[in-house]
Amino acid sequence: MAPPYPVPYAIPLFLLTMLAEAWLLSRARTRSAAQYEKRDWFASMCMGVGSLVAGAIVAPLFHGLMNFAYAHRLSTIEVTPLTYLLLFAGEDFAYYWLHRLSHERRFWWASHVNHHSSERYNLGTALRQTWTAPLSATWIMWVPLAWIGFAPEWVYFQMGVSLLYQYWIHTELIVRMPRWFEWLFNTPSHHRVHHGRNDRYLDKNYGGILIVWDRILGTFAPEDADEPVEYGLVHPLGSTNPLWVAMHEWVAIARDVVQFRRVRDKLRALWVRPADYDDFRAQALREK
Repeated sequence: MAPPYPVPYAIPLFLLTMLAEAWLLSRARTRSAAQYEKRDWFASMCMGVGSLVAGAIVAPLFHGLMNFAYAHRLSTIEVTPLTYLLLFAGEDFAYYWLHRLSHERRFWWASHVNHHSSERYNLGTALRQTWTAPLSATWIMWVPLAWIGFAPEWVYFQMGVSLLYQYWIHTELIVRMPRWFEWLFNTPSHHRVHHGRNDRYLDKNYGGILIVWDRILGTFAPEDADEPVEYGLVHPLGSTNPLWVAMHEWVAIARDVVQFRRVRDKLRALWVRPADYDDFRAQALREK
């Protein structure tokens, strides 16, 4: 039997570590983007709670698909220390592609963009999770793990482990981990890059627990001490209203679908790479 999904059990730890981080940052002599701000923190907490609610809503469908895939599995993989490593790597690889797709195609970016909307970078930002995963169906990326033979309960557990791991890397208090650790695993330094809106940092470091997928697939960028990370969106959101944080990109997509004249532009409004969106929108409006 697999261990239970671990995230809800970690909520007290989240609260304690955020309090500790806020206290340490309050004692710093200089202010930084790591400092907590009440409205920003409240928005992140609302996003975190909303994400749990959204997850509960979609859980029956996800669980049904996972059970269907497992019922038609290619094999049965009993979890042992060795096969757990395979599950660990497989889940992390699935997360890499989910995360990369969520940056490279607008439909999935609309669900993920809220996580990047804060211009703060602290443990509170880690909880700024999506409300609209049921709409974008990003959870389907894990279904193949059940189809090849891992019991769904073990997949859920590993998904939770990955989410918990990614909590602690949302901090500026840890500058660098040992070199071997930085080479293999995702770290605060690597993830600060991922949250950067600097040109050199955009769409980099998609890894969950491991950073090796980025190294292999050409999406890795190191943090450069000569270019501090600027956090947030290329076009800052300018709001801490949780509803707008969650829905602003979906609203923008709906606006484009209504405004654009050509059907191909309406469709591309869903699929365009976010990095190319400004040029695409300008052209589509000129040809309206």
